[in-house]
Amino acid sequence: MKALQFRTMILGIVVFGSAAGQLFASQPAINAPHGWTTTAPREEIRPKFDYVAKDGPEGRPSFIIRMGNREGLQGAWTKTYSIKGGKHYRFHALRRTTNVPVARRSALAKITWQDDKGRLVPNDNPTNPKYGRSGVSTARPDYPLEQPAGADGWAEVLDTYKAPKKATKAVIELIFRWAPPTGEVRWNDVKFEAVDPPPKRIVRLASVHFKPNSKEKTPEANCRLYEPFIKQAAAKKADLVVLGETITVYGTGKSYAECAETIPGPSTKYFGRLAKQHNLYIVVGLLEKADHLIYNVAVLIGPDGNVAGKYRKTCLPRGEADGGVTPGNEYPVFETRFGKVGMMVCYDAFFPEVARQLTINGAEVIAHPVWGCNPALAAARACENHVYLVSSTYTDHNQNWIKTAVFNHEGEMIQQAKEWGEVIVAEVDLNQRNHWHGLGDFKARINRARPEWVVEK
Repeated sequence: MKALQFRTMILGIVVFGSAAGQLFASQPAINAPHGWTTTAPREEIRPKFDYVAKDGPEGRPSFIIRMGNREGLQGAWTKTYSIKGGKHYRFHALRRTTNVPVARRSALAKITWQDDKGRLVPNDNPTNPKYGRSGVSTARPDYPLEQPAGADGWAEVLDTYKAPKKATKAVIELIFRWAPPTGEVRWNDVKFEAVDPPPKRIVRLASVHFKPNSKEKTPEANCRLYEPFIKQAAAKKADLVVLGETITVYGTGKSYAECAETIPGPSTKYFGRLAKQHNLYIVVGLLEKADHLIYNVAVLIGPDGNVAGKYRKTCLPRGEADGGVTPGNEYPVFETRFGKVGMMVCYDAFFPEVARQLTINGAEVIAHPVWGCNPALAAARACENHVYLVSSTYTDHNQNWIKTAVFNHEGEMIQQAKEWGEVIVAEVDLNQRNHWHGLGDFKARINRARPEWVVEK
């Protein structure tokens, strides 16, 4: 019995240490500032560490890790900061890599929250009881995200976090791993300091459940049918309202070519007037005429009345391909006054690549004009990328098919339309983190763990 208890105790220590996410084989750092050490999971895979006093931008010192002409090495510069639970802290660093193909996976910052005894602490953030285990979960490490690197190769890595209430320490790790033998990383201007809580970013996302089947059977008449719904969305204080796919061709009996127009063009001018009048953003599905080509597009129109951006549908179903529509090949994301918006159209949601690339490019909200789609796939696109997805469809609510809805980071419909002509609105906070049991803030981990794209040849 005692032997069993001893083995159980040892196993608990091993599991607990692993859960804390600490790198072992710690060593004091030569010439580094007070408190900084170097660590590695195993001594045999320890990389080479260096600290250069005047190396980075403005002559600041750099923490350097090199593979040393060996593959498979892994290590980190590490420092433990004393903190107060419940307060907000901002991590900041500059990072430059050399000979590192996928820096987002190989060179990353990690923050682990601990108590006085070096143990993980409870997670204060609510988790959805429908997913994972019940009860209080453990606060998992956080992974600050990087901005695109500048011309000098330095990328800013930063984020602000609220420390768990029972945390008294924050362990900072500047990690380097999985790089080629000639790879190296430099960390510069590393800061971890208390800050004021960041403000909420409240946005009201709206969608219209409507079939624009005008009596005149013209693109212009179809557009006019949406005016009262946009007015309703504005009355509900919507920031963004999403309309249907290819609204100018729906129910007209006309061909794609007959309803295609330039962007900007007559339809964007019409909706631009409404967007400006009601001081909101509109996403509308149209057909674009660009020289001799026709595209199925989603257009973002800003509150100034101008076209803020467009997305050309990438994945085309049989009818569009056979009808002479050309697929797009770009995944733009647009900055708005409330956050970053991407768009995809209908069949795009059947495949993970479009929503994934939009998320990689920074999308926080994806507008989805859609004729029809499997609702499980729309939910998956929201869930697997931790973005809000706003769909507007021509499918009847009573069918087991895509809904006019707002999907949250869990892939749940937090608002959905049940009647034709209904305008739905969901209020969300884009600064609120979504935590999963056993994983923590999954969105921050996507770029750390997702594989490289497979390049077709």
